[in-house]
Amino acid sequence: MENKAHALAAGLFVVVLAALLLLLAAWLTRDSGQRDPYEISTRETITGLQEQAPVRLRGIDVGKVTRIGFDPKAQGNVLVRLEIAHGAPITRETFASLSFQGVTGLAFVQLDDNGKPAPLLEPNDASPPRIPLRPGLLSKLSDQGEKILDQVDQITARVNTLLDEKNQKGLTSAVDHVAQAAADISRLSTTVDTVLTAQFGPQKVDIPSLVKRTDTALASLRDTSDEARAAIHQIGVTATRLNEKGGAIDRLASGTEALSHAADAFNSATLPRINRATEDTSRAVRQLSRTVNGINDNPQSLIFGTGRVEPGPGETGFAPPAGDSR
Repeated sequence: MENKAHALAAGLFVVVLAALLLLLAAWLTRDSGQRDPYEISTRETITGLQEQAPVRLRGIDVGKVTRIGFDPKAQGNVLVRLEIAHGAPITRETFASLSFQGVTGLAFVQLDDNGKPAPLLEPNDASPPRIPLRPGLLSKLSDQGEKILDQVDQITARVNTLLDEKNQKGLTSAVDHVAQAAADISRLSTTVDTVLTAQFGPQKVDIPSLVKRTDTALASLRDTSDEARAAIHQIGVTATRLNEKGGAIDRLASGTEALSHAADAFNSATLPRINRATEDTSRAVRQLSRTVNGINDNPQSLIFGTGRVEPGPGETGFAPPAGDSR
């Protein structure tokens, strides 16, 4: 009879506890105060956003998402219905963005504005006013990453074009011409030394023939200099195109800097939050595991509590069971 009484008491306790939990849940989820409808119509992807997701204005909960569907007024757009507390400062400059809660991947609607004074957005139940949705941090990072990769591909293609086999041959030819010009200058210097030696030295040479050879060397040097000048000009034009504002090198530097800023923002803002959320979740799981193990070892502790633990062998107050002859 005593066991049946304990079982009945435990059953009544469970029923009463379940009823209290249901009442508490109903009380916590009840709608309090007047709410005004607003809408968001966008072509952006809203992955992770669900009905009943919170709506926050600068971090403060002001409402929730009540319905998600397609916009009948704009083909292909997603329509998100919001219920926001009456009196929330929703202005014509207010815009929405999607943010994510910890590591769960669940999204919520974050409202913000540019900080400038603006008239309030008047609610209208028949035709709810619409709030624009702007891309979030992850969406911007994804878009910028794709653009940067496209720019890197374009720059690589242009560099490959500038350094193709034809241009390489042109550069090689220009270097050869410069070397030939240096050799012609050396020969000219030798010729001048010969002229001076012939003019003022003890030996005499054929001056007209020497002058003719000098003219020939100068003409060859002039041709070689023109070719070298054209090659150097081509190299200068190519270098100018690479270094000019908006050129290949400038675009590559801009893309790399934008990617670096996006990565720094992700490392400084998102990763610490993910780490903290992971630590809190792990701590909660360990506490829940210890609680479940305690209930499995002593189920009556839900009703009677843990009670007094009887002393074991070797502890003060321990009494061996009757009939134990040892």
